Amino acid sequence: MAAEDEKSTSSNSDASHNAQGDARNQEKSDGIALPSHVAGSGSLDRLVDTARDYARAAASDNTLKAYAKDWAHFARWCRMKGVEPLPPSSEMIGLYLADLASGSGPSPSQWASRPLSVSTIDRRLSGLAWNYAQRGFTLDRKNRHIATVLSGIKRKHARPPVQKEAILAEDILAMIAALPYDLRGLRDRAILLIGYAGGLRRSEIVSLDVHKDDTPDSGGWIEIFDKGVVLTLNAKTGWREVEIGRGSKDQTCPVHALEQWLHFARIDFGPVFVGTSRDGKRASDKRLNDKHVARLIKRTVLDAGIRSDLPEKDRLAMFSGHSLRAGLASSAEVDERYVQKQLGHASAEMTRRYQRRRDRFRVNLTKAAGL
Repeated sequence: MAAEDEKSTSSNSDASHNAQGDARNQEKSDGIALPSHVAGSGSLDRLVDTARDYARAAASDNTLKAYAKDWAHFARWCRMKGVEPLPPSSEMIGLYLADLASGSGPSPSQWASRPLSVSTIDRRLSGLAWNYAQRGFTLDRKNRHIATVLSGIKRKHARPPVQKEAILAEDILAMIAALPYDLRGLRDRAILLIGYAGGLRRSEIVSLDVHKDDTPDSGGWIEIFDKGVVLTLNAKTGWREVEIGRGSKDQTCPVHALEQWLHFARIDFGPVFVGTSRDGKRASDKRLNDKHVARLIKRTVLDAGIRSDLPEKDRLAMFSGHSLRAGLASSAEVDERYVQKQLGHASAEMTRRYQRRRDRFRVNLTKAAGL
């Protein structure tokens, strides 16, 4: 969508920027603020700023960025239709959803020419609901103009989710074997092995610090013991601990790989996974972006020759950051509840979605029922 927006006319670009500016200003004025009948003071104003900081911390940076883009997109759509985004109109939002699903709305930038998936439309609606709430409005998703249209979109366009391929044990071994043994290779080897053995999201990997409270943007920290490493994560589902034991040999042990990276990169404070110099010999102090993990997975999949029977484009599309989590869920030959705990899932059903290979008929209710 960003690439398509770059092709828009200057007036539409200005409208988009104005919408984002309006969003920030509106959030500040109609979000966390003193009651109109209370006079401001230095201490109260500082508390308002503190409350706003806590409110922003209620969602991740990526979620807030997505919500901001959702609002900018909707505000721009409204202006192109000659209406205002405020106050919320259930009728107009229903038309907006229909436009997203059909891709029928022509525009100079052609941004509405491609129908969006049901999951993306649902996410856009959640973004609008959040943005309206920050501005003191309530968006009734059960209103017939919204609920009925969305139900029809799901009935007509919903498809089974497309799952990324799992990186299995033999795959991860081939991937780390394709990495060099310079500083950058040590770092990437640790990222792949820790991400795989811990069943981590890519954002969880790069958000790790060496110690608790090392940096303001920390998403967790590590504690290395004789038998393994414990990761304390401020994850999507709340705080949780992930235990990663030592492997059978140093070449494939995630804990050993982590220790090697920290030692040779001379990292004893701050982010665990940081960038390196161009020659790959020196570590910087800048935390890696989670996109590095996705790029690393795709690059090493190609270098290791995984699924070499397919064209390169197809191979790249098959794997993503989630492939590490799916790989652990699919490869670990242990009781399902241990995998569920490692992945931080609230239900076994969610864990099973990550298992690309499993005995689906391990529990045979037909025979249990006497048939």
